[in-house]
Amino acid sequence: MSGEAGKRQFWKRNVSKVPGSIQHVYGAQHPPFDPLLHANLFKANTKTLSTAVKTKKVTTFQEFESITSDAWDAGDDDDDDLLAMAAENLNTDVVMETANKVIQNHSKLQEQKQQDEQVEATPEQLHSPDPAECSIIDKIVKSNSEAQLDTSTGSDGFEKTPLQKQQSLPSRPTIPLVARITDQNISDAPLMTEREMSRLEKFRYLLAEPNTDLEDLRKCSWSGIPKPVRPITWKLLSGYLPANVERRLCTLQRKREEYFAFIEQYYDSRNDEHHQDTYRQIAIDIPRMTPESLILQPKVREIHIDIPRTNPLIPLFQQASVQEIFERILFIWAIRHPASGYVQGINDLVTPFFVVFIFEYIEGEVEHFDVSSLPEEVLRNIEADSFWCMSKLLDGIQDNYTFAQPGIQRKVKALQELVSRIDVQVHKHLHQYEVEYLQFAFRWMNNLLMRELPLRCTIRLWDTYQSEPEGFSHFHLYVCAAFLVQWRKEILEEKDFQGLMILLQNLPTMHWGNEEISVLLAEAYRLKYAFADAPNHYKR
Repeated sequence: MSGEAGKRQFWKRNVSKVPGSIQHVYGAQHPPFDPLLHANLFKANTKTLSTAVKTKKVTTFQEFESITSDAWDAGDDDDDDLLAMAAENLNTDVVMETANKVIQNHSKLQEQKQQDEQVEATPEQLHSPDPAECSIIDKIVKSNSEAQLDTSTGSDGFEKTPLQKQQSLPSRPTIPLVARITDQNISDAPLMTEREMSRLEKFRYLLAEPNTDLEDLRKCSWSGIPKPVRPITWKLLSGYLPANVERRLCTLQRKREEYFAFIEQYYDSRNDEHHQDTYRQIAIDIPRMTPESLILQPKVREIHIDIPRTNPLIPLFQQASVQEIFERILFIWAIRHPASGYVQGINDLVTPFFVVFIFEYIEGEVEHFDVSSLPEEVLRNIEADSFWCMSKLLDGIQDNYTFAQPGIQRKVKALQELVSRIDVQVHKHLHQYEVEYLQFAFRWMNNLLMRELPLRCTIRLWDTYQSEPEGFSHFHLYVCAAFLVQWRKEILEEKDFQGLMILLQNLPTMHWGNEEISVLLAEAYRLKYAFADAPNHYKR
């Protein structure tokens, strides 16, 4: 994407609407770029505005909603036309000023950290090479010059070394940190420590017992599950597999056959007229995976619309074979649960299971992995296991997706009451600027914070959710409360409705890893310990 096109895309997603300008989009999953890499995107425009453009201050959600729109409601095929129209009507000065403000407000900590790490070496730090080192270097250079490493030559007639050949190969596109799955923290994960090895052995011991003690397994899993044993542990904790070792293999075989019997029986019916709306919506949601408009009722649109939305920054989910798997999983679940059917947001819940179960068969990074290289039987196993584990999860929170979504409304109300007790200053600040909890926390409950956190963090979070009693339905409330209070400093700095909405729907978590999730979970557990057994404590 060219520089100008990139700016227009950023403005389209992040800048508030002004008269004669484009519309702000609320509900973005993450900033569309890494602020560390693009903090100076608009630095070139340093000209001072001669005349300040005054816009009407937005004071209520109704006014804010009336001048905003969902990025995908405008029409999937009209993106280029919208960008062209925006470019013609764009008030450049106002957009520049507003974009700079957004970047400054939400990238302060990241920019400061980058500046701290960029320490230039002083002349005193340099030293003259040791004679012995020079001798070794000379030998290496001489050896390389005499060795016939490669017979290929460049355009200048000189031979290319293997390093030069490797550098000349096209490189894979870099995946933004927010979309990386295997990086658990900012820096590369070190080799397993002695403590981590000890924990892994403890898991293997529990899993190898004739009847796995699920209570002990939950206790071990609360603080995170080692990657090598995460697939089997998730299947046990979700209730998909039995604790008895001898029954696991036959259970897997039976459930996998049952799932593909559903496919054979029902999947062709997606072309029937009464299934078209559901099927087309899922198919559109999966590839794009961008936040939906704020809604209070299930909006059955088209499966085909939702599939392209799933983690668009990760190449894994843009593969045709992966999207076909997601289509089948979501369609079969929808027709087997007519009380709710398919609702936007359910497509998010497949991805953690799918990624974890792929790691059962591969090593290394998964973001660029070509799933077509796996045997067909392996792909079938991953698909069936993902379906059943997702179904087990949804069984506990299905009232989130039935008519009027009463489960979400109750949880948002409980979140409001809880925050009013644990941090009255934040609660009053949101109330002062007329920010309703439903306006930002609806998505937190509907998607289990998956739109707010990188996928690697969601996987670690679900380790704990599956080890907690009613983790997805009950403990999640305390995680959301701890997550909101985590940003109290940034929240209190915002002094208007619009700034608060932009912050709460674009929280800067792209650099989060295991450490940040562990702190969040610890605070959530403290809140649960204080309030769960005494719910009247957070009621006025």
